[in-house]
Parts: sequence; structure tokens; C-alpha cells
Amino acid sequence: MPAGIILATASYDHTIKFWDPPSGGCYRSIDCGDFHINRLEITADKHYIAAAGYPQTRLFEVNSNNNNPVTSFDGHKVNVTSVGFQKEGKWMYTSSEDGTVKIWDIKAPGCQRDYECNAPVNCVVLHPNQAELISGDQSGSIRVWDLISNSCSRELVPDGENGITSLSISSDGSMVVASNTKGKCFVWRLGEDDTSRFDPLTKIEAHNAPILKCLFSPDTKLLATASADHTVKIWNTKKFNVIQTLTGHARWVWDCAFSNDSAYLVTGSSDTFAKLWELHQGEPVKTYSGHTKAVNAVALNDLPR
Repeated sequence: MPAGIILATASYDHTIKFWDPPSGGCYRSIDCGDFHINRLEITADKHYIAAAGYPQTRLFEVNSNNNNPVTSFDGHKVNVTSVGFQKEGKWMYTSSEDGTVKIWDIKAPGCQRDYECNAPVNCVVLHPNQAELISGDQSGSIRVWDLISNSCSRELVPDGENGITSLSISSDGSMVVASNTKGKCFVWRLGEDDTSRFDPLTKIEAHNAPILKCLFSPDTKLLATASADHTVKIWNTKKFNVIQTLTGHARWVWDCAFSNDSAYLVTGSSDTFAKLWELHQGEPVKTYSGHTKAVNAVALNDLPR
């Protein structure tokens, strides 16, 4: 992997750790006190890392010795379950178990927009067109939020009341995938002119346990599914068949992140380890050891400067 990578993990031990990917060494650890972290996201410019937790999202400087958050985004009532940034880093979006999706201006205090989902929200992702958010909730609903009309333009329920655990949109905006608590993945083709149109592509019986994260690779050729069955499966997106099953974690695999060239994957597990996998061989090439409890969030930014 190239130099200039930002690789970070968060754990139930209430720390965020930054790692040197080639050596496996930890060069910075942020003690967050009693702050429980659910997700991490690094801005595209690598200046900030957001930690979504209970009950707020905290923003930390990446290239700094200052371990205090530079901003705290308060407004959710309970767990913040996901976080992401608009491509230029001007605004941030979050979802929460309080049943809302919120949009925040990075430079201004307070929540700018608030969307009510009527059920605890597990995940939200931003369409590459930067004009729509898609949320998934514990009641099994997926909703498309049109940021121009400021309303819900589509709602679908792919598998009854089985909760949606994760969502991913391909970088070209052509596909969206949702995973659920029953180990299933649902993949749709998105309409080019009408992006609220979901044309079913396939349903995958991916795991015999909950899927905790589903993620398209940056080149859109691969789909990763991380599961409570201790494995990560890599699927091709032409036939949606398994091309690799990554085995090496001893407990639930909570999160994963692709490298920009789609050749590597970082995973975090309840076994306290994060691992770097070389996907051509399907083998772990580095294990990141230092957390004392489950690693439930990983973030990777190896975009060229």
C-alpha cells in the first residue's frame, strides 16, 4: 500500500488508534473516556476524523498531537450509528437509534436538517450525486431522502421486519446494496435519470448470521460482507458469486474498509484485532494489535494527495 495512508480503528475500550500500515505499529492513541464509538470516517482531505458514538459525533484533527475534539456535534438523543461527509467536506451526515438522519454544517453549530424515519436508524449513505441520502433502519425499511426537495422520495422494505444493518452505493452510482440481520444482501440497479427507481438485481443468501457491514469496492468490481459468523466474504459484482472467504478473525467482524485501488481490505473484529488483507491471495498481511476490547470501527484513507 502507498505511503500517506491514514488508518484508524476504534474499540469498545473507548480509544481511537492510528496505525502505520506497513509496520503494524500504533503511533497515536486517543483516549475518549467513557465515549462509546460506533463508526469512524476520515475526510477526503485527511484533515479530520469523525467518531460517531453515544450520543454525539466528535471531530478530531488527524495530523495533530491534540487529542481533544475540535468540535462536538450534539443533537441526537442516543447512539449515532453512522457518519459520512459530503465530498468537499462542507457538511456531514449522521444516523441514530433515535430514529433520525441529520445533516450538519462543519463550520456552524447545530443541526441543519433533520429527517424522521420512525424507527431506529442503523445506517445512512450519500449518493455520489451528493443530492440524496439513503437510510436503513431496524424495522426493515430503506428510505431515499432527496436533499433538493427536502423530502423522502422512495421507501422500500426488502425483507419484511428484518432490520437493515448496512448500506453501500457503488462509486459510479449504478448500484445500491443493503444487508440485514438474517445474513441476506439485496442489490438494486439505480435508475440513471430517476435515482429513486430501484430495479432488483439479485438477492444473496450471504451468511448464516447477521451481516454487520456491506461495502462496494472503489472500482465497483467487488462487494465485501462482514459478518457475525467471523468471516468476510468477497463477491464479484458481475455474477455476485463468492470469490474469497476471509477467515482469520476469531469473533464477529464489525467493520471493513477498502483501499483506494480495491486491492486491500481492512477489517475490525470482536477478537480485539484489526487485519489488513491482500485480496488477490485472500490472506492477512498484517495484524494490528493493541486494543483491549472489540474493534468495532475502522477507517482508511489512502487517496493520493
